Amino acid sequence: MYFTSLPDHSNPLFDEQLHFSRFKKQNIIFNALSKESHCDHHVGCLSFKTVLSGEEWYGVSNRHLAVRPGQFLILNNDQNYSCHIDKGESVRTLSVFFKKEFASSVFCNALTNEETLLNNPFRDGDTPEFFQTLRSVDSTLLLQLKNLVASLEREGYNSFTVDEYLVFLLNYLVTVHQSDSNLSKKVNAVKSSTKIELYKRLCIAKDFLHSYYHDKVDLNAISAAACLSVPQLVRQFKSVFHTTPHQYLMKIRLQRAAELLKNEIPVNEIAWCCGFENVSAFCRAFKSEYRVQPGRYLKQF
Repeated sequence: MYFTSLPDHSNPLFDEQLHFSRFKKQNIIFNALSKESHCDHHVGCLSFKTVLSGEEWYGVSNRHLAVRPGQFLILNNDQNYSCHIDKGESVRTLSVFFKKEFASSVFCNALTNEETLLNNPFRDGDTPEFFQTLRSVDSTLLLQLKNLVASLEREGYNSFTVDEYLVFLLNYLVTVHQSDSNLSKKVNAVKSSTKIELYKRLCIAKDFLHSYYHDKVDLNAISAAACLSVPQLVRQFKSVFHTTPHQYLMKIRLQRAAELLKNEIPVNEIAWCCGFENVSAFCRAFKSEYRVQPGRYLKQF
């Protein structure tokens, strides 16, 4: 099933029970342009969330995080969450909801050796429990998403074609899960369960930096969000992500600044919206990272 607009949950005629019942019966894709949307409570199936422009905020496990272009979020089966798009700039969202049996079949196929599949090609398997954290859209995923969107816009929801794209998308998510599992092993702890819990909290810290990079954030705010002491946060963050929280924050801010420069946004405005104290501080940080002043960087594009 394919939707090009988001449902209006505030509409008195909106049938919430009917709407949410569809998510258990089939794969569903939203490729929608919206200026405002609010869903205060949803218990969904495994889903993939990204935006092609603008930003969409999600409430997951008592925290809020922003999904922006170049990022995606995976929500697990039966996960309670909320989502909203604030009134203003149009947001292009792309959400894929996977039918449970469909996703289970793909994951089982991806995680089972070929000999076993030959003996029982239609066996069922379990869906991995994904870490619900913001991730970057790499070139491989970007190409898959572009092809999926192009197919939808060209011929609508052709289940034959779309399901093929979704198989590849789910296989990509398997590699995401494996990458997260490997990262969690870098946590400095003895017990496997402790490593996983600490990694979840480090992901919360990382998502906090991505979501609030334009605000004045400090270690106390990050540690409070992640429920980690400041020394533990700094030590474990460095161990897993090979950088400190402050260095990671600066990288986010400067990457965003570089994107805005390409759009010919004034330097003083970029400094303000990317969280720098003043233009001078922004220019120093930018030159240190990119070896050129912001003005000269702009001329390259």
